[in-house]
Amino acid sequence: MTSVRTAVETAVLRGAMALPPAVQRALVRRPRQADGHTLSPEIQLMFRLSDLSGAPGLGERPVEDSREQMLKDSVMAGGRQPIGAIRELVVDGAEGTLPARLYIPSARFRDDSRPTLMFFHGGGMCLGDLDTYDAACRHLAERSGVQVLSIAYRLAPEHPFPAGVQDCFAAYQWLVKNAGAVDADPERLAVGGDSAGGYFAATTAIQAAEAGLPLAFQLLIYPVTDLVNRSRSRDLFDGGGLLLTRDGMDRLNDWYTPDPSDRTAPLASPLLNETLPAMAPAYVVTAGFDPLRDEGEAYGALMARHGTTVETQRFGSMAHGFVNIVGVGREARARAAEVADKLGAALQA
Repeated sequence: MTSVRTAVETAVLRGAMALPPAVQRALVRRPRQADGHTLSPEIQLMFRLSDLSGAPGLGERPVEDSREQMLKDSVMAGGRQPIGAIRELVVDGAEGTLPARLYIPSARFRDDSRPTLMFFHGGGMCLGDLDTYDAACRHLAERSGVQVLSIAYRLAPEHPFPAGVQDCFAAYQWLVKNAGAVDADPERLAVGGDSAGGYFAATTAIQAAEAGLPLAFQLLIYPVTDLVNRSRSRDLFDGGGLLLTRDGMDRLNDWYTPDPSDRTAPLASPLLNETLPAMAPAYVVTAGFDPLRDEGEAYGALMARHGTTVETQRFGSMAHGFVNIVGVGREARARAAEVADKLGAALQA
């Protein structure tokens, strides 16, 4: 029954997202607006369908249920994206090996050394895995021409802070030491991710700079940067109707940092770190309708004050999670393609 229901929901979603924009606007009736931005009709329609299906916000259910829901939603929105080749790997984590997946784009490289992005998936530091972000990584690699090495770090609540931070940095150290094993160019290595993955990319970049490790670029897509304070965008957008809600984010936060005193640690809330080193150039992506919008942009400004070259781009019509929406619709996929193009240009893929 579940598979039949999922098939029906997927068909409805694909059909709705393929409708002409004028029809989508008519279906949502009242466009959602805030701060001079109008939410994309396809995104608003997508969330409307999610509400009608009874899908909860991220983290609102018990952890295993939330993980299953996130995987289901990601597969529905991501579809099956083309990719040149895939290799299943294991890399070093902080306390053992971690599953990893290498996405090799179809584009030919100038030589055998390839620009490589180590990608950390989202999911509030508690949800998500390699399969949840398979479509997003395929699209990012194929569009950018940069190979993507996706890492499955340990998740809370089973492994709370700082396990994920430690795993992601250990994995990056593995990449630096073993670049040749994945045909990576050691001078064109990058870290990136979205949401929680953007946070782990940020903490990895901080530690890489402090350790003197090579790093060419940071791709921070609507990153979590502050586990303590509530920004204006959190108050503005966490009331429902979007992917993230206050209850869901609070539950994820409690799972990740069960000891509230940990939340002020520099590697738990990078935005509170006033001793940041100068780091690799960063491209910070935010969405107009995202509770994490303001803290991501504030972190970009903080990095710039500490000597990092930063470009911040807000996609005003988008909401949290848009880089996963590459298998349905038009506008979200186009914005995800813009992000991939920035990555390719930064690493000269």
